[in-house]
Amino acid sequence: MILDLCIALGLVFVANLPFGYWREGLAKLSPMWFVAVHAPVPLVFLIRHWLGLDWRLASLPLFLGAYFAGQFFGGRLRHARAARMCAADTTRPERR
Repeated sequence: MILDLCIALGLVFVANLPFGYWREGLAKLSPMWFVAVHAPVPLVFLIRHWLGLDWRLASLPLFLGAYFAGQFFGGRLRHARAARMCAADTTRPERR
């Protein structure tokens, strides 16, 4: 039970990374932003179903934490990549 819960939380976190990455490049509260935030919700249901986890109120904060952590760190990945791209552009000599 505990192992299944840990696997599910890890999968929820990883599944939200690309959606957080995508969300960070969108205008806040735009229709696509809402899609990026809510599209992984069915994945959470599927993960819980595949692992046979029943619905318990005590596990809800854990799943919410994994969900939002994945969204947050996906956005941070986008920021880090953008910073690396900017740094690479400034170190390249100008062409004439």
